[in-house]
Amino acid sequence: MSPNSLRLPKRRGILHPDMTPMVGLGFLLVTFFLLAADFVKPTVLPLAMPVKPKMDEEQTQWGPCGGAMTVILGKDNKVYYYYGLLSVDGKPELHSTDLTATGLRQVLLKAKAQEGKFVVLIKPSDEAQYRNMVDVLDEMSITEPYRYALVDMAPGDYDLLRQHNL
Repeated sequence: MSPNSLRLPKRRGILHPDMTPMVGLGFLLVTFFLLAADFVKPTVLPLAMPVKPKMDEEQTQWGPCGGAMTVILGKDNKVYYYYGLLSVDGKPELHSTDLTATGLRQVLLKAKAQEGKFVVLIKPSDEAQYRNMVDVLDEMSITEPYRYALVDMAPGDYDLLRQHNL
C-alpha cells in the first residue's frame, strides 16, 4: 500500500447542515416543559383545627386526669409509664416495662379494657433511641387507643425519673 492511497479526498466546499428539524425539536421541547410545569400545581390539604375548650378547675392541659396515661421512653429500651398526669400535689406511681408484645402492648390493652377512652402521652427522654419511638408508635397503631400524642418531657418527668434512680 502506498501512502498516497490512504489520503482522504479533498473537500470541495463547506457543508451546511439543514437545521429545520432542530428548530422543530426545540419548539416541541419548549411546549413539553411548559405543559409539564402547568400540570404540576401545588396541592393544598385543608386542615381543620379543633376549637380550644375552656378550662375547668377539674381539667388540666390534657383533659381529665383519670383518662390519661403517660409513657416515658428511657434508656436501654425501657418504657416507664404512669396513669394520670403529673400534678403539683403528688407524684404518680411509676411502672416499668419493655417494648415487647408481652410488655407495653399488654399494658395498653389492659388500660383500654378498663378505661375505654383514654389518652396516651408519649414522652421520649434524651436517652431514648429513635427506634423506641417508632416501636411505641407501632404499638399505638396495634392497640388503637382513643388518642395519643408525642409531647416533650416536662421537668416533673425528669424529677420523677431521678427519684427512682432511672
